[in-house]
Amino acid sequence: MKINKEGYKIIGITGLICLLLGTGIYHLLSNHDRDTLIWVVVVLMLLFWFFIVAFFREPRRVKIHDADLVFAPCDGRVVVTEPVHETEYLDQEMMQISIFMSITNVHMNWVPVGGVVEYFKYHPGRFLVAWHPKSSTENERTTTVVRMKDGRHVLFRQIAGLIARRIVSYMKVGQHVQQNDVCGFIKFGSRIDVLLPRNSKLLVEIGDPVVGSLTPIARLRPHHEES
Repeated sequence: MKINKEGYKIIGITGLICLLLGTGIYHLLSNHDRDTLIWVVVVLMLLFWFFIVAFFREPRRVKIHDADLVFAPCDGRVVVTEPVHETEYLDQEMMQISIFMSITNVHMNWVPVGGVVEYFKYHPGRFLVAWHPKSSTENERTTTVVRMKDGRHVLFRQIAGLIARRIVSYMKVGQHVQQNDVCGFIKFGSRIDVLLPRNSKLLVEIGDPVVGSLTPIARLRPHHEES
């Protein structure tokens, strides 16, 4: 299993803490209690550490390129599909698809469409639960806008949640990105919003599970057909 580079430090520190705690507990216990309890402690510590390691797993996935499709930027479950008025950058009516990542999902993030990064901004903020409606505008988040080759724009936000306290984005303004390139990582559960042209055809519904970089979530209409 390949481990994402964002996990190296946390995995190392967690492993060291588990080792020190296990050693301390071993020396504190009397010989009478040691044989049984030490194995309980060891098993619990190992399970916790393996969970941390598994959280930062990096799956190998085939890159798919289709300019008419928008792919899921993360693993998770669709929690929102609704029209919204985007006010941060594009200032227009758009269709929003939001995907919630549980703590057990792969937390790598992928670019849903190919093109040029036209806008990027990091927003400090609160840590409301990720499914809260205000999390899109009040939580810590990043906003990225990709301008596709034909001029269409797709915006996506990485949003921190109640547990997630660290968003990592590799996006820079002017950067050329291919569809389903890795664009970042969110640590310990959160959500991504994808905002598309208003008349895009949705391919998912609320409650649908999606796989990042593999599940198409919408089909874009030809640019000349947009109203």
